[in-house]
Parts: sequence; structure tokens; C-alpha cells
Amino acid sequence: MPLVHHELCFACGRTNLFGLLLEVEETAPGALAGRCFIKQDHQGADRGNAHEGILGAALIEAMALACGLEARAVGVELSISGAAPVGTFLEVEARVERRDGSLADATATASVNQRVVATARGRFRS
Repeated sequence: MPLVHHELCFACGRTNLFGLLLEVEETAPGALAGRCFIKQDHQGADRGNAHEGILGAALIEAMALACGLEARAVGVELSISGAAPVGTFLEVEARVERRDGSLADATATASVNQRVVATARGRFRS
């Protein structure tokens, strides 16, 4: 069953037609994988490719969901290494690396056609 914050969430909501419609499922405790489709509305200055903020939103959402439905980012580092063209699926994977009380550290990757285009690491509070 897909993980969602709520139906109108920009990243994972299933009824927010302007959002990412990110679909992720748990692959192991504290780990998940999924994807979203890069739509024309997701373009940035680099015409034909997703805005970098779209990549960041997908990775932050995946890490938050891996940490738990109540987890919220308190710090994130994002690295962009490639482009996500319009009309392709952005595959995401995230996992919790460490937990310390209400804090969790997580990592995530985003790929297009099996090529990593962005990575992130973040700290989340539940």
C-alpha cells in the first residue's frame, strides 16, 4: 500500500493534480522505493527538464516518509548531478540511516533510466 501524508500533499498526495503524485512503498523497515512522472508543469529554466526543486521535493518527501508519517525535515543537503527530462519517471529510494530519540537521519537517491540524477541527506524530527 502506498504511503501518503494526505491526499492533497504536493509530493505524495493522490488528488493534487499539480503535485508530483509520488508513489512509494516500504521495501524494508525504514526503507522505501517508488517513483513519480516528470510532467510538463515540472519544468524549470532548463527547458525540457524538471526544475531542481522538483528533484529536491521528491527526495525530501521520500526521506520523510521513510522516517515516519509524522516526520518533518529540520535540515537537508541536496546534490544535483543530472537532469530529469519531462516525460520520464523519476525513481526514488530512501532509507533511515540512524535514529536518536525523536530525530532520524536519512539518505535518498533519485534516478532516471537507472542513472542517478540527485542525492540527498537529511535530519528529520518526529
